[in-house]
Amino acid sequence: MSSIYSKADNDAIISRINQLTPESKALWGKMTVDQMFKHCNEAIIVAFGENEIKVNFFLRLLGRLLKNKVFNNEFQKNSPTAKEFVFTAQYDFETAQKEFIRNFARFAEGPKAITLKVHPFWGPMSDEDWNKLMWNHIDHHLRQFGV
Repeated sequence: MSSIYSKADNDAIISRINQLTPESKALWGKMTVDQMFKHCNEAIIVAFGENEIKVNFFLRLLGRLLKNKVFNNEFQKNSPTAKEFVFTAQYDFETAQKEFIRNFARFAEGPKAITLKVHPFWGPMSDEDWNKLMWNHIDHHLRQFGV
């Protein structure tokens, strides 16, 4: 598996992000490309402790039960999204893209960049857990937009 911590792999993701334009259309799902940038960025900054989300007890339990299944497989099309990561407004393409790239690039600093060790939904997170989650999530959305 590719790694968010590898400079070369990280750059490959950023290259895919840079292939997108304001006219890029999703192959599935409801998001526009700018909404996808915002969605991915907000999920990324959870790892840095910069986006605190609240999860009720039932969902915390569910996340812990599903963690290994989800992390070890490709994300499915039209998978459910937590309400905290649903964005329906329009966002400035360039601003959202730059923010997404800037925050994704932080993973190339290595696991030390991640400050959150217990995810509010998934539970305890190892460096490899973060790698699987972030790689699979970002790759899923870039494939959604054909890159």
